[in-house]
Amino acid sequence: MKPLNEMKVQFSSRSVNESFARVAVAAFIAQLDPTLDELADVKTAVSEAVTNSIVHGYKNDIGVIYIDVKIYENGRITVAIRDRGCGIEDVRKAMEPMFTTSPGGERAGLGFTVMQSFMDKLRVRSRSGYGTTVIMEKTLSQRQDS
Repeated sequence: MKPLNEMKVQFSSRSVNESFARVAVAAFIAQLDPTLDELADVKTAVSEAVTNSIVHGYKNDIGVIYIDVKIYENGRITVAIRDRGCGIEDVRKAMEPMFTTSPGGERAGLGFTVMQSFMDKLRVRSRSGYGTTVIMEKTLSQRQDS
């Protein structure tokens, strides 16, 4: 199915850009007039995915994060967040709640769990040494003018 509208953006994997990613995606999907809760859900999921790319994908390096947002009929959106970082060795294991690769357990290991809880669908594709793509889908309510 062909999208009705699409936005692509790329930026450096610096933590200061995480808020930019949230706002850019939120501004783009605002054309659908989402509820505040729906907007907060998408922004939170985007934050988690971008943070994963920054902290885990590129670790101590600076790379590029790519975001592709598509709007389809009936209020369905897809948000793809991609990096060309180190990749995930075992995606299934990484998606388990509380699993973290951070030394000393300084991270909670809930990023994918948060993404799943706020979006309707979550797919993760990754290959060690080549990067990770997180694809999230959500159908926003279609509010009618009174």
